[in-house]
Amino acid sequence: MGFRDRGIEIKTAEQIDLMRVAGRLVGETLELLREAARPGVSTKDLDTLAETNIRDHGGVPSFLGYGVPPFPATICASVNDEVVHGIPGPRTLVEGDVISIDCGAIVAGWHGDAALTVPIGEVADDVRELLRVTEESLWRGMAAARLGGRVTDISHAIETYVRAQGRYGILEDYTGHGIGTEMHMAPSVPNYGRRGRGPAIVEGLALAVEPMVTLGSKHTDLLEDEWTVATVDGSVAAHFEHTFTVTPQGAWVLTAVDGGEARLTELGVPFGGR
Repeated sequence: MGFRDRGIEIKTAEQIDLMRVAGRLVGETLELLREAARPGVSTKDLDTLAETNIRDHGGVPSFLGYGVPPFPATICASVNDEVVHGIPGPRTLVEGDVISIDCGAIVAGWHGDAALTVPIGEVADDVRELLRVTEESLWRGMAAARLGGRVTDISHAIETYVRAQGRYGILEDYTGHGIGTEMHMAPSVPNYGRRGRGPAIVEGLALAVEPMVTLGSKHTDLLEDEWTVATVDGSVAAHFEHTFTVTPQGAWVLTAVDGGEARLTELGVPFGGR
């Protein structure tokens, strides 16, 4: 394994393959949670389901015990105005809620990290559109990555797409990140900015890209639990994330169950998976 550009971890093809194992487990776990998230289910129920599935398939939850204070759960479960890092508990989901579920797993020392935001039953039209815009911006960001390009090519594509869709808040204090033998590594991947800046996108670089978008202000507060991040104006937020890499053949979304092939093909981007 080589290191360059101020501590950025560059993986071999074999190590990326190991990351794909962790990533697929995360993707499959999130699909289970998407189906389970419905009125009457508690965020703790979802957390239990996630931990069981990860451990039953040979993984270890990335988030459990992470940070200071130690994060007490397997998933982050952030409801409505909670943007990220919500702690699962007895809260029961009700019709009209949205829940952002962030999940990470370690397999054989390699991390996968992804998130999605799920509508609970019927939600307001502007909320449903927020989810669509945020998820689409994630794919547009990954689609903008090319070997020899720069990390902020991703950032610029995310911001450009979101700004073109309406008046949304794009979080600036929280970003995507490098990932590999640790969950959070260099470089940071902002969700806004000019293209052509930051570290080069090279073969073996793995990134977790995660736009966080609100129906109102971009400003947030950290709640008393020292983890949950919520919008200051109470506006609903959405959060989508994937871990991906770029091979000589094209983009490969390590946390998408199909590797991202279907969506990348729709966007006209070569698929680089194995």
